[in-house]
Amino acid sequence: MNFVEELRWRGMIHDITPGTEELLAREITTGYIGFDPTADSLHIGHMVQVMLLVHFQKAGHIPVALVGGATGMIGDPSGKSEERNLLDEETLRKNEACLKKQLSKFLDFSQGRKNRAIMVNNYDWMREYSFLRFIREIGKHITVNYMMAKDSVKKRLGADAKEGMSFTEFSYQLVQGTDFLHLYNTLGCKLQMGGSDQWGNIVTGTELIRRKTGGEAFALTCPLITKSDGSKFGKTEAGNVWLDPEKTSPYQFYQFWLNVSDEEAAKYIRIFTLLGREEIESFTLAHIQVPHERILQKKLAEEVTIMVHSQEEYNAAVEASEILFGKGTTESLRKMNENTFLTVFEGVPVFDIKRDVFDKPVTLTDLCTEHSKVFPSKGELRRMVQGGGLSLNKQKVDNPEMIVGTGSLLNNRYLLIQKGKKNYFLLRMV
Repeated sequence: MNFVEELRWRGMIHDITPGTEELLAREITTGYIGFDPTADSLHIGHMVQVMLLVHFQKAGHIPVALVGGATGMIGDPSGKSEERNLLDEETLRKNEACLKKQLSKFLDFSQGRKNRAIMVNNYDWMREYSFLRFIREIGKHITVNYMMAKDSVKKRLGADAKEGMSFTEFSYQLVQGTDFLHLYNTLGCKLQMGGSDQWGNIVTGTELIRRKTGGEAFALTCPLITKSDGSKFGKTEAGNVWLDPEKTSPYQFYQFWLNVSDEEAAKYIRIFTLLGREEIESFTLAHIQVPHERILQKKLAEEVTIMVHSQEEYNAAVEASEILFGKGTTESLRKMNENTFLTVFEGVPVFDIKRDVFDKPVTLTDLCTEHSKVFPSKGELRRMVQGGGLSLNKQKVDNPEMIVGTGSLLNNRYLLIQKGKKNYFLLRMV
């Protein structure tokens, strides 16, 4: 597999230094990408970088994931309008362990593999630097004029800048350049990759390597992914879409991809899946013929959910999605964990009922009229049952006086009432 050709047809190259493609064709190359450890989980905004490393390893090269423990203590000014909070070492180490666990789903770190993935933390070498040693060995090789010319610096120092830029963040590109130099010297790493906003930081590293060692290093960046309306990719009204299932449930994760636009789906399926060119073209053609069936979105959501979570979680997410469209069953409701259940029925009216109501036999009619306000009257409930429009836990009700016991509770706490096709209510035991 030709790594650069693969990225080109997928639309994953923004900038590339001359000679990069020749280097990769000539030898097994070590290349790295830096990951920000300011959270204990990656989110889908990181996935473009992850996929770069996946393709890099598939092409036979050696991927290095660098956790920016040291740079995380400084803060990257690229794309930022203000200084960010700095983290302590204990938090950074915890986050590093979490990120490696997540990256292991995508990259092969096993010892037996010739081009096994490697993970490093730049705090391990940067903490040895004294300030005097750093400005002598690194600072003197890069001029202030060179650093000031970078877009990330100019934006923060321009007339529209609110607060300017601290020396801490100004020095960021030197610290990142030192990472590249260190990996060049210790791992023979000749390529750094990243998002297009990192181009300035990356080429500072290639320049530092050239001036310090006389050697040659290379850079490759991918476009910053945006949504079709131009807004930032990976953000929803609720915040980031995380890879950690505790932060973003597999159902919510699946729903994010399922709900992208046609234009976004056509772009994302190339970037975020490992499907081949012919497969993607086939799915795209099928989608164009019947766009209402959302073939691209469904395939995209399937591939990414299985890759990040599992086949089992994907199947559960599909089942959960079908519940709202009338295809769910009592059995599928019972299999759903509470977190997913509440996510699916977010925004549905909820009535709290004391658990001791079940100490004596209680009818569905009483639960829905006396103990809650699902129906304003018993007569209306009975008419709904006669018309076949009332369901309890996705099972049609034919007897309004049926006794409802604790055995009917979902997750030992909820009853799902459905009036007609789309009106849902939750009875929650408290």
